[in-house]
Amino acid sequence: MAIGFIIAGVLLMVITIAAANIFIERRLLGLWQDRHGPNRTGFHGIMQVPADMIKIFLKEDWIPPFADKPVFILAPAVVMTTILFSFAIVPFAPGFQVADSNIAVLFFLANSSLGAYSVVLAGWASNNKYTLIGGLRGAAQMISYEVFMGLSLLGVVMMSGTFSLKGIVVAQQHIWFVIPQFLGFLIFLIAAVAESHRAPFDLPEAEGELIAGFHTEYSSIKFGMFFVGEYLGITLISAIIVTLFFGGWLPPAFIPYANVVPPVFWFLFKTFCFISFIILLRASLPRPRYDQFMEVGWKILLPLTLLNILVTAALLLMK
Repeated sequence: MAIGFIIAGVLLMVITIAAANIFIERRLLGLWQDRHGPNRTGFHGIMQVPADMIKIFLKEDWIPPFADKPVFILAPAVVMTTILFSFAIVPFAPGFQVADSNIAVLFFLANSSLGAYSVVLAGWASNNKYTLIGGLRGAAQMISYEVFMGLSLLGVVMMSGTFSLKGIVVAQQHIWFVIPQFLGFLIFLIAAVAESHRAPFDLPEAEGELIAGFHTEYSSIKFGMFFVGEYLGITLISAIIVTLFFGGWLPPAFIPYANVVPPVFWFLFKTFCFISFIILLRASLPRPRYDQFMEVGWKILLPLTLLNILVTAALLLMK
């Protein structure tokens, strides 16, 4: 019964945060670009997201006659399922975790790899040249940056001695891993944003080149699943970064009486900081050219990741 309440609580929390992220993004982008965000529907525009959801549900759920219908329908469900599964191993606070697995890091990486199928299947099943190019871009981008994302975590795993996310948080009681693993943190952040194909790395759905990329032919609730899945992905990335590099639910040591505050507050506070950072990247950086983006991954990030692993291993052996 207890695990059932935890599962329901985690699902309710992450879906609510994903919906709130839509509103937060519009307000933050409006502030960053010196313009008004949503401010008409409800108090300060707070009802704009429910209005958008109602509009999505009421739109015609159209499937192109030239599409591969079973695969076309399956593709949006894949991204939602893999992301929601990944939240099962996130430790929000002591005792507030669906599953404390000793292979949690591998489980997260496996689910992020399976998420690539959503983009590929959507691009192929739509039977449209633009969606196919977007799907191929998404596959190449996600598979390539998956390599650097996984390798960047090896330093954290070596220092903590476990693949359990709860164990990694406990291992950061004396020092957060962002300090000794700062290079790994930077590489993981870049790779994770690229994995979620968020701006400025939204090359699979570049509007100026591919209309909307792999989800050009989607409408109604299927488009809504891609839309919400993107914001769930932002939340998951931020939660994983906080867990691996910023002490999870552990409070900052430099704040007096920080232990008085419930641990889940610190976890959510840090997570929202990274959500805001990822959102503001969209307003700050231009989209790179695709070939340049891939070259940076293989020619710069991969050598830096291997260097980080070698230096970490050498220091641990010296100890």
